[in-house]
Amino acid sequence: MEGLNLYAKLEGQNPVGSIKDRPAMWVLRRAAERGELHEDSTIVESSSGNFASALASYSRLLGLKFIPVIDPNITPAYESFLQRTCERVVKVTERDDMGGFLKTRLQKVQELCASIPGAYWPNQYGNPDVIEAHYQLTGEEIRKAFTQLDYVFIGVSTGGTIAGVSHRLKEAFPSVRVVAVDAQGSVIFGGAAGKRYIPGIGASVRPQLVDHALIDDVVLVPEIETVQACRELLQEHGLLVGGSSGSCYAAVKRYLPRFRASATSPTVLFLCADRGTAYLETIFTPSWATRFA
Repeated sequence: MEGLNLYAKLEGQNPVGSIKDRPAMWVLRRAAERGELHEDSTIVESSSGNFASALASYSRLLGLKFIPVIDPNITPAYESFLQRTCERVVKVTERDDMGGFLKTRLQKVQELCASIPGAYWPNQYGNPDVIEAHYQLTGEEIRKAFTQLDYVFIGVSTGGTIAGVSHRLKEAFPSVRVVAVDAQGSVIFGGAAGKRYIPGIGASVRPQLVDHALIDDVVLVPEIETVQACRELLQEHGLLVGGSSGSCYAAVKRYLPRFRASATSPTVLFLCADRGTAYLETIFTPSWATRFA
C-alpha cells in the first residue's frame, strides 16, 4: 500500500497455529502454580476454534481432560481437529438473545462445570492471566521488533490480546495509536447485534477484558470486506491467513485516506491471529461467501 510502511505479525506460526497458543499455555501454567489445576482436573472452555485447539493440544501434553464448547460458526477444520483430540466436544446450536452463540456457550460451560468434579474454567473472557500473556509475550515481541510504531490494528473478540498488547506498546511507544477492529453485528463497542458467520472476531457480549484495553479508535468491518481482504492477502501477498486477519487488513484499507494525508509515511502493524488453512472451506470457497451478497 502506498503512503505507509505496513507490517503483518503472523501469529499462525505458533505451534498450534494461532495467537491463542500464548494465553492457553500461560493460563494453564498460572493455574497450576496457584494449585487451581491438578492431575484430576477437567478443563472446560467456550471457544470459536483457536483457543479450544490450543487448549486441546496443551491439555494432552499435560495429560488432562478437556471439553470444548463450540457453536455452528466454527470452521469444519477446527471442529474436526477437536473431535480427534478431545474425548468429548459439546456443540450448542441455539442462538442467544443477541443473535450470536456466546451466551449460549457460556451457559453450557457453567452447566458442565457444575456437574463435573474438579472442573476448571480458564475463562478467556475475564481471566487477567490472558492479559498478562499478551503483555509479556505478544506485546514484548512487537516492542523488540520496532524502533518506531505509529499504528497497530488488532482484532477484538475476548479482548485479552488488545488489552495486553496495548499496555505494552503504549509504554514503549507513547504516541502509538491502537485501533480495535470488530465485526459488524458484534456488540463489543456498542454496535447493533446481528448474525455473524466468521469466527474469531466480535462477540454478542462485551467481554470484561476489553475494559482494560487502551484503545484510540474502533473500526467495524462488514464480513464481506473480511472475505475480500483475506483473498487479497493470499492472491497479492501470498499470505494464507484467517478471518480476523482479513478484518484487520480491511480496517487498514479504510484508514488509507488518513495515512496518505500524513506528512510522513507512518509505520503500521496489523495482527494476523491465525493461519487460513482452517478457512479453506468457508472464506476461501466462493459459494460459501454468497451469503454476504
